[in-house]
Amino acid sequence: MLNLCPKYKSSIARGAVLGAVTLLLTFPTQGLAQVHLQPAPREAHFSADTALPATVTVSVPGHDADDEFAARDLKEALKQNAPAKAAAAKTAYRVVLLRTGTAEAKAVLARHSLVFDAAMKDEGYMLAIEPHQAVVVAASGSGIFYGVQTLKQLFPLPGGKQVLPTGTVRDWPAMRYRGIDDDLSRVPFPTLEFHKHQSRVFASYKANIYSPYFEHTLLYPNEPVPGLPGSSLSPAEAAELVAYARQYHVTILPEQEAFGHLHQVLKYDINQDVAETPHGHVLAPGQPGTLPLIKDWFTQIAAEFPSPFIHIGADETWDLGLGRTRQQVQTQGYGPVYVAFLKQIHDELEPLHRRLLFWGDIGGTDPAAVAGLPKDMIAVPWEYDRSSGFDKMIEPFAKAGIETWVAPGDSNWNRVYPENQIAFGNIQGFIRDGQRLGSTGALTTVWNDDGEGLFNMDWYGVLFGAVAAWQPGESSIAAYQDAYGPLFHGDASGKINQVELELMAANEVLIQAKPGMNSDSLFWLDPWSTRGQEVSAKILPVARELRLHAEKAIELLAQVRLANPGLKETDALTAMDLGARRLDLIGFKFEMSQEIVSTYTQALAQQHDKDRAKETGNIVGEISSTNGRCQDLRDAYSALKDEFSQVWLSENRPYWLGNVTVRYDLAIELWEQRGEQFQVGSHEWHTGKDLPSLSALGMPAASAAQ
Repeated sequence: MLNLCPKYKSSIARGAVLGAVTLLLTFPTQGLAQVHLQPAPREAHFSADTALPATVTVSVPGHDADDEFAARDLKEALKQNAPAKAAAAKTAYRVVLLRTGTAEAKAVLARHSLVFDAAMKDEGYMLAIEPHQAVVVAASGSGIFYGVQTLKQLFPLPGGKQVLPTGTVRDWPAMRYRGIDDDLSRVPFPTLEFHKHQSRVFASYKANIYSPYFEHTLLYPNEPVPGLPGSSLSPAEAAELVAYARQYHVTILPEQEAFGHLHQVLKYDINQDVAETPHGHVLAPGQPGTLPLIKDWFTQIAAEFPSPFIHIGADETWDLGLGRTRQQVQTQGYGPVYVAFLKQIHDELEPLHRRLLFWGDIGGTDPAAVAGLPKDMIAVPWEYDRSSGFDKMIEPFAKAGIETWVAPGDSNWNRVYPENQIAFGNIQGFIRDGQRLGSTGALTTVWNDDGEGLFNMDWYGVLFGAVAAWQPGESSIAAYQDAYGPLFHGDASGKINQVELELMAANEVLIQAKPGMNSDSLFWLDPWSTRGQEVSAKILPVARELRLHAEKAIELLAQVRLANPGLKETDALTAMDLGARRLDLIGFKFEMSQEIVSTYTQALAQQHDKDRAKETGNIVGEISSTNGRCQDLRDAYSALKDEFSQVWLSENRPYWLGNVTVRYDLAIELWEQRGEQFQVGSHEWHTGKDLPSLSALGMPAASAAQ
């Protein structure tokens, strides 16, 4: 965020050293509205605001097709952000998109004493905002487009003061390749419309790579068996997505696993001749059918995706050496066998004239083997938890003369809501160190290991990855967080930013409790199971704190949505609400289940005391009745099943949704059955029988539950 507020002194320049480049901001004492820019530009000099008339015109004197598209993108944004009631203006505010070299562009640069140098040629831009016009100058279509994205962020939000800060911006990226790697194989599979939406949003944050991850979900007409109906990208869809994203200067970089992570292919008997182990996970090097299968896949990929790159995966090849290659690995070693196969893949695919990316596992497992890799491959070292110490993951490739892209993670997998405090530190540190060691790209990763991942929960983390890859050096997490609500959701109140902080705080409560399992497992865990009793002792002391953070997030979301019906990305807001309610249910479940055990234990102890019969009946009724605790838990899972389905279908195809909602059904049934058992026991007690024991109802002893 560039928080250009009136409190700062006139003519003071603030310089923040980012790597080898200085980010220079200047702004006056007064007359300037708050400005949020993400990514933060290299140089920004703003002076007083200028009034913005109701009419804004956008012109492209050079009539370049790319620039015309950028103009339409700006017009659409202005249309969406236009005030509901705007007085007619006698004169329009003019936006002009110019290529360097034109007389008008040279005049603008000279007027503001700006230099458009060589570093800016490919994707850089200059933006000059004057009282009656704004001019974007760039040498390329992507530069014009990125200048427009910055200008869009400077225009006022609906309902805000209709002013524009005057001044200049001079900007270009730190990393050539800025992307998001999106897991499309562990099953939510987005609709084509959502893919397009992703492309638009990524581009608005100046990302230029979208890398869909495939194991078995890219449809191969020559290999149709693994391609499941309803959960595969067809050739026609791929072509449409590529063409759409290209308009936004986003390259679709396909990743097809070509070594490991192929169980969904190898579980079919038709592919057993190329499997390292029966129905396993890894393709077997040296089998007659292995390289032809890979060549068939990637020949189709090259025809569908005109990217200069193809990602072949090749991570976590744990089965290698356990089956057909056992003797090779025992004789030569794991690293040499692995590297030799990557080289074979490289040579087999060389006629496609694409540069091959691969996950950089080998740099950590056998750094000495790295020297045997072809020098024109691109290694992608990955790490998702730490925030420092990345050098040893990058250096084996750098020393071997192999280009690297770094891959931090969104920390969304197996979580009911992404653990963004982990993601932010990881993204910040890995991209910072990658830039220092010469990495040319960054791929922020999203994984859906539990099959429940919802991308509308992931924007907060992955967009920071795009920002950090554009900005040089160590990117500011706080500045990004401050800008997120206004830029992504159009919220000037600060409440959406606070919602994300509350969700981070709720996740942190669980992390610090150290329950020994991730939040998704906690969400489904039966608190009365043996494992549930162990975890309960760690969760109960923090359950109230967890719930207060989650419930505060729910409250703030409801407030901001009521106050501002024009918020953007409303499906992501619903996903936030879902995340908060799932976090809340974790605490609620452990609280309620413990209360059931403790109060029922009291009922058992006094069940024969006639003077306390009414109290005993009330206790059992509070456990199971219209508003009983069992019914509360049943109802909570039922409501979240509906909300989860809503969020899923807002972005994904229906396939696999039933495999998630069945887990809700089982939880609903569990607490419904338990409620019925309590009611049966209560009825029998009223007829003179004893209440069922704790063990008869599947409950632990009170001391174990507390």
